[in-house]
Amino acid sequence: MSDAPTSPNQSTAVGLKAVLWDFGGVILSSPFEAFNSYERRHGLPPDFIRGVNATNPLTNAWAQLERSDISPATFDTEFADESEALGHRVPGADVLALLSGQVRPEMVRALDRVIEAGYRTACLTNNVSGEHSSAERAETIRAIMARFEHVVESSKVGCRKPEPRFYEIACELLGVTPHECVFLDDLGINLKPAAAMGMRTIKVLDPADALASLSAILDLQLA
Repeated sequence: MSDAPTSPNQSTAVGLKAVLWDFGGVILSSPFEAFNSYERRHGLPPDFIRGVNATNPLTNAWAQLERSDISPATFDTEFADESEALGHRVPGADVLALLSGQVRPEMVRALDRVIEAGYRTACLTNNVSGEHSSAERAETIRAIMARFEHVVESSKVGCRKPEPRFYEIACELLGVTPHECVFLDDLGINLKPAAAMGMRTIKVLDPADALASLSAILDLQLA
């Protein structure tokens, strides 16, 4: 057990009170690795699936699914139509099957350390309802999610990153302002509005680099 102070007032030294975490791509490994593997197996251009998701990103099938505006069955067809329009038909069901990432233990340890140091925490995740996994994996995910004070899920709140309202909900739940938050995400498109609101942001590409940045911002040893 760490002997670090547990009072939230510790964070006032740097004017920060909360650390907000994306889940897939931060706590879990990025699904983009699985996308690339699928593309290689099916003779698709590299990053083709990401390109489909980045086309009309606020209104496409992916965005609608994450807001629970459409069902997985509808997504299957609509994503296939969107991908076909860009040159290659990819069933949406295939994409959903690629979303499970691997837990990054170093990120979970860092989350625990941040909590021990007295920072407020929330998980901000764009997800889809009805995701399936093994019982063991589901329990692992539940145990990690239980660490956060709040979990903001796009499929439940009806909006998603990068919509500003999504970040506002997280701040309201924690009782903090954007200027009192650090936010980690693996996508620049999700970090841009958070930064515009006043959050400190960290783009997670290499976990070690991201944790070094978070350590420097919080003046907290995380490795």
